[in-house]
Amino acid sequence: MSVDVLAIGAHPDDADLGVGGLLLKLAAQGQRTAILDLTQGESGTRGTVVERQQEAENAAQLLQLTQRDNAGLPDGALADTLEQRTVVADCIRRLQPKMLLLPMVPDRHPDHEAAHHLCKSANFFAGVAGLKTAHASYRAAQTYFYHPYHQGKEQPTHIVDITAHFEEKLTALGAYKSQFYNKDYDGPETLVASKAFWNDITTRASYWGQRIGVAYGEPVFAAGPEPFIWPIPGA
Repeated sequence: MSVDVLAIGAHPDDADLGVGGLLLKLAAQGQRTAILDLTQGESGTRGTVVERQQEAENAAQLLQLTQRDNAGLPDGALADTLEQRTVVADCIRRLQPKMLLLPMVPDRHPDHEAAHHLCKSANFFAGVAGLKTAHASYRAAQTYFYHPYHQGKEQPTHIVDITAHFEEKLTALGAYKSQFYNKDYDGPETLVASKAFWNDITTRASYWGQRIGVAYGEPVFAAGPEPFIWPIPGA
């Protein structure tokens, strides 16, 4: 089943956090959207694999995704190797997205940085016929990048108005009961599970929204210095 837009994240919740509003906006425009989680988050401080899988499935419904898959790569050990590259390339070939949304660098989490390089390579080699997988060669024509939560010094190429979908995004993030702030979850404290981090989701969206004169926004980064062409009307 082909999709229009595929967002890839190192862990369940990464893409939701970084571009959940954009995915909701695209779905509302009739685009077929999907998320590929590279790992199951099995090395995380909070949440079991079973819990995180259910949370990701619940969030997928709330984000109105056409599809959500998991590549089953090792959490804490993502790397741009031939083996991992082949797995991701085959997913790209199978879903045939017109656009990819990939993790941006720099990022404080090593897996996020590794995912950036891995996915860029995977998309390139997905279009090389010499890489043998279960599906025919295909390369996504457009690639853009997002930060799950850390914002570097670089300025985004585009800020997407997600005002109409921000509350839906928060509801979807709330599905990750083991990961984000949840006073009823019995687990060790982490940065992303803190109340301050949860409040900062709104603060950051408000900051980017103000940059373009709206209530809430999400930053997106182009792959290179070429003119930025946004293909989705109204995005």
